Amino acid sequence: MHRDSETNLTAEEFAIAAKISRRGFMGRGATAAATLAALIGSEPELVRADAPLPTADSVILLWMAGGMASTETFDPKRYTPFAPGVRTSEVLSTFPAIDTAVDHIKFSQGLESIAKVIDRGALIRTFQAADLGFILHSRHQFHWHTGYIPPQPMAVPHIGAVISKTLGPRVDTMPPFISIGQNLEIGGESAALKSFHTAGFLGSEYGPVLLADPQDAASAVRPPSDLGGARFVSRRKLYEKVLANQPVYQFAGDRQRRSLLRSLDAADRLLTSPSAKAFDLSLEARDKFDAYNTSRFGQGCLLARRLVESGARYVEVTSEYIPFRWWDSHQDGHSRAETMKKVIDGPVAQLILDLEERGLLKRTLVVLASEFSRDAVTEGKVGKEVKDQSNTPDVMTLPAHYGMHRHFTAAGSVLMFGGGIKRGFVYGKTADERPCTTIENPLPVEDLHATIYRALGIAPDQYFLNEKRPVYVTKDGKGRPAAELYA
Repeated sequence: MHRDSETNLTAEEFAIAAKISRRGFMGRGATAAATLAALIGSEPELVRADAPLPTADSVILLWMAGGMASTETFDPKRYTPFAPGVRTSEVLSTFPAIDTAVDHIKFSQGLESIAKVIDRGALIRTFQAADLGFILHSRHQFHWHTGYIPPQPMAVPHIGAVISKTLGPRVDTMPPFISIGQNLEIGGESAALKSFHTAGFLGSEYGPVLLADPQDAASAVRPPSDLGGARFVSRRKLYEKVLANQPVYQFAGDRQRRSLLRSLDAADRLLTSPSAKAFDLSLEARDKFDAYNTSRFGQGCLLARRLVESGARYVEVTSEYIPFRWWDSHQDGHSRAETMKKVIDGPVAQLILDLEERGLLKRTLVVLASEFSRDAVTEGKVGKEVKDQSNTPDVMTLPAHYGMHRHFTAAGSVLMFGGGIKRGFVYGKTADERPCTTIENPLPVEDLHATIYRALGIAPDQYFLNEKRPVYVTKDGKGRPAAELYA
């Protein structure tokens, strides 16, 4: 019987092991293949720094992928109804403002449910995306999720992986980092999205469990029928044999191989534990499920609540980035925003209420954010404009022209609830007239990250020593948390 000279496996054994490899990556190590080849050397050393005591144990990030226009959502300006002949430059908001549970805070029409719960959280109006030149969503999303501007000479970790590595799992049988709702096989910018949905040099054990469809999450943690049996054990041994002999893993080094094996051990623990039930939305009461069931995003919010309730450390739920869909509106901006508000309004508010009812909101930080905002006129920000990427005419003639189409990086909205955050609070101020830029308390990515880390007791100048190079959790370790946001 022929055996491969490098792996010492027969062709049949190798085929079985390869199949196990694919299945294994669907669980804890879903993004390991993209990471392993980039990871070489000894275990990165975690160098902690002084930080305040944590006010949160978990984070839920509600990711408005594609560029959510703040003037159409949480920072409404002067309302101008659609009419043929109106100059585009005169339109600041295409929805009227509505009252919220806090007298001095206004939202835009269509967000009535979130408006009722903003008294449980804070509104940041002055998030500023970085100047990265020609604007690509995936580059800004990479920067937001890692704190680093691509490309990088090493595989840098996602913020969820940083939190997982620093704090570890809350419950041994629950993955600390779970990402819900993003299909990574979308074409176009798929490779760029995959590049930051990893733990980078930290190792695959800290990477995300990727769940594209919340309603199918239960199948991802359903044990095989022969779990623990001879066939299952035999296949696991074959897989370990592949890891020990394949050239790519030899090149990656023992650290990465050990990390991958630990991720598989964690997956096995999950498969046989009661924690797996948290992934099954069919176990939720029907009326509760219906309250979230606006879309996959809404179902993802429900799944996030169940996962945090069962011990998850960091859960991200995305409205999903697909070029020119959802929040990524380069035409029909008004109608797109109207649709997306119907998708997020009920589930986001229900999530806050459910966490509060279960006593979880106090120790769970909920963040709603996007990579940047939108404007009808300025691409980038005033003074650092970049090439236009929309063809909105100077004078509107069709409803398709009505809405915020260009990428605007000078001011954007972020919501934060729980985890020690002040209630009914507004941070930052933007101009009432175009350009609706930041005029008080700008909050760049590194400061927003520092603010999130502060809730978890992670210092902004903490770093990982990787290949003798310090990799800080915020830019150069100089991120500054917005202390005013904390109670």
